[in-house]
Amino acid sequence: MLKLNLNRLSGILALALTAVPVFISAQNFLQGGQVNGNFQMDAQFYRTDSAIQAFAVPEKMMMNSWTNLTYNLGNFNAGMRFETYLNPVNGYDPRYKGTGVPYWFADYRSDQFEVTAGHIYEQFGSGMAFRTYEEHNLGYDNALRGVRVKFNPVNGIEFKGIWGTQRYFWEQGPGIVRGGDADINLNQVIKKFESSKLKLQLGGSFVSKYQPNEIITDHDGNELILPLNVATSAGRFNIGYGRFGLSAEYAYKINDPSAANNYIYRPGQSLLVTTTYSQKGLGVMLQAKRIENMSYKSKRTETGNVLDINYLPAITRQHAYSLAAMYPYATQPNGEMGIQGQLNYNIKKGTLLGGHYGTDIALNFSAISSPKLEMIDTIALSTPGTKGYESPFFAIGDELYYRDINLEISHKFGKKFKGSLTLMREDYNIEVIEGHTGEEMVHANIAIAELTYKFTSTKALRGEFQWLGTKQDDGSWAMAMLEYTVAPKWFFSVTDMYNYGNEVVDNRLHYPLVSVAYNNNANRIQVSYGKQREGIVCVGGVCRSVPASNGLTVTITSSF
Repeated sequence: MLKLNLNRLSGILALALTAVPVFISAQNFLQGGQVNGNFQMDAQFYRTDSAIQAFAVPEKMMMNSWTNLTYNLGNFNAGMRFETYLNPVNGYDPRYKGTGVPYWFADYRSDQFEVTAGHIYEQFGSGMAFRTYEEHNLGYDNALRGVRVKFNPVNGIEFKGIWGTQRYFWEQGPGIVRGGDADINLNQVIKKFESSKLKLQLGGSFVSKYQPNEIITDHDGNELILPLNVATSAGRFNIGYGRFGLSAEYAYKINDPSAANNYIYRPGQSLLVTTTYSQKGLGVMLQAKRIENMSYKSKRTETGNVLDINYLPAITRQHAYSLAAMYPYATQPNGEMGIQGQLNYNIKKGTLLGGHYGTDIALNFSAISSPKLEMIDTIALSTPGTKGYESPFFAIGDELYYRDINLEISHKFGKKFKGSLTLMREDYNIEVIEGHTGEEMVHANIAIAELTYKFTSTKALRGEFQWLGTKQDDGSWAMAMLEYTVAPKWFFSVTDMYNYGNEVVDNRLHYPLVSVAYNNNANRIQVSYGKQREGIVCVGGVCRSVPASNGLTVTITSSF
């Protein structure tokens, strides 16, 4: 026993002596670096409200929280994120339940190389071949856990390589994702082009996923032969000349039978083209997009908003006002044809319409339709185990998914008073976008007025008055909000949404909400109490459902 204790003691002493220089070195290392971070907690207390279909939860309260920490010392960066969902707030996937560190990384940069190990957020081009990112408002995180290498051999040329698996809540997805990207800025590479008015940038990507075989059968019970490796390639360019700009990217994916496309063997493709023109007081943007069979996941049986390898950009305007955002568009990865136009114009001050301070006008139009699909012989569209269909590349289908035309006029009436008026028309295919089978297209007219009056440099009162008129879905709505700010410390608001046009009289309900927030430097706490209607929240064409709720919400944020 004595010998054992002496051996143990000598081992502890040896370890301690060895650790002393390491500790001193680590202490110097930490003292020379910088630590940054941020914290957020969202907690909700739920009350039963059968009128709005808000039901009790066993926990009474639910909470999402995360803390990011990053450390920087010269060319070295490291970071981690601690997350806890106990239990996930209603509307978030219940598979997030738990506590842990699902994200960490270490990164080192030199003049030409950058190497990252751990969890990676990265994007190739517009993302149609590869993009990993996180969006807490959607409960979305498809971070790649593995390695990334960046190489800049000369100024203006960058190569990227990634390899890993994707986050799947608290686990990793079954598929291995590998890929590379090259980006060349010719104005930097070719010296005589450095000062040229013509700006030219080229890029290309290649991404492949590997997933082991699974037993999947067609409608006749025959086992499908599934590709274990599925590749996607993309090419892009960006041209600028003076005030004009033109960019485009095309992506092609080989056949990828999955639950998202009903296990058909047709290749996928997508094209995004954007043109712009800008000068003082005027900006014009036009976009066109085609998507066909471009769901690309690292798990072929998954259909939800997880394990997406790529990202399909939305070309519809992202609305911030409550009623304008009531019917947001969700990108349809199996197929869509879309256009968008945006015009921004400033009426000069001193003119009849511009007044003393000028007037800003923004006109936006977008329309998304189905692509044209044709049967192959007598085979029904999207039959499992077949090629699925034929589709002429530039042909537009007969089904409208979404259309939005909106006009926003902003004007400053004086040093203390300003306002804006927004007029909109939306056509929304609720059957396709939300899966409400048998429901008719929603046609909505929307008007929004916003007025702000500044009493002093720190005190202001803002009002929003919104109206949405429709005969479909839940009928017409009205909304009013008053917000009082005492900058930079306090914020108060009172809001009410009223579904006055619901065909069911008992469902003509109010949704009142009262909020107060306090700011202290980089710290903020907000408390809200009231009702929230059932609906969907979208960011960039990616959406999640939000159930109705009645209760108290507390949000705390801090950064350092």
